[in-house]
Amino acid sequence: MLPTADICDNFPTKVLIARPIFKDFGGKTAFFGEVVTLKTLDDNTKVKKALENDGTNQVLVVDSEGSMNCALLGGNLAALASQNNWSGIIINGCVRDQLEIMVENIGVKALAVHPKKSEKNDGGEYKVTLNFADISISDGDYIY
Repeated sequence: MLPTADICDNFPTKVLIARPIFKDFGGKTAFFGEVVTLKTLDDNTKVKKALENDGTNQVLVVDSEGSMNCALLGGNLAALASQNNWSGIIINGCVRDQLEIMVENIGVKALAVHPKKSEKNDGGEYKVTLNFADISISDGDYIY
């Protein structure tokens, strides 16, 4: 894998750089893949549905509008993502069970840790363009 700094140097006009607001929680700190987008507020039903699929060479990017109300990912979903070969998960929101997440073979980036679980109302929408951390991310983009 080419280091991210080298990608930026080699493609300075083609690379968008997210504001460095995320913390690492997963067992892998470096990951990349094709983006699958999901926008959902305080409801992780569709996060679970996405992670139930084969995620080989894919990164699930979830926009929860920076919510600090609850977690969208915990140890069980991180294990599911690892079993289904997801490269990584980026959440503009919170995770929980950080000790369980850190032992999984998956990259996980999020804003913070929150102990409360999310709602389960099947809210949210896949394949939308997300805007956070000073960049836009669309379904099918690549993230490093």
